[in-house]
Amino acid sequence: MKVFLALGSNLGDRLANLRQARELLSSLALNPIQSAGLYETDPFDCPPDSPAFLNTAIAFETALSPEELLTKSQEIEQELGRESQDTRARNSPRPVDIDLLICDEEIRATSELTLPHPRLHERLFVLFPLRDLAPTLVPPTHANPVSFLLELCESPELPPILLQEKW
Repeated sequence: MKVFLALGSNLGDRLANLRQARELLSSLALNPIQSAGLYETDPFDCPPDSPAFLNTAIAFETALSPEELLTKSQEIEQELGRESQDTRARNSPRPVDIDLLICDEEIRATSELTLPHPRLHERLFVLFPLRDLAPTLVPPTHANPVSFLLELCESPELPPILLQEKW
């Protein structure tokens, strides 16, 4: 199954955190991970005085189910220092955040997992790096490719700034 994940970090050594998350996720991949560019973004819908994020997206093939991938991603987040959902405030700063965006044509709507990600078309910090990887990809439940979803996006957030293409 081909999967697309969003990665973000706004605590500590953000670049090192993302590199470490990508390395740990590579153990779940059947092929080399494709990485989008690295973007700096202002915190959006976060507590006041939250630091800026580094955001990116990755893609790879995996034999895991979406639910297994979610569990493994959450374990990696915790291994890299993210507090559990029970103890942290919503959208609080974090060393790493891993979101499942798209898992092939899978559609889910459970209390644990919604696929495709329900707000991917509303978030510039997701659409910019996703466009790097798959501009013509039409996410399940959407009628338009990622590049057009980006054009249609009316988010109030500031556009991300591309810091580097290879990281």
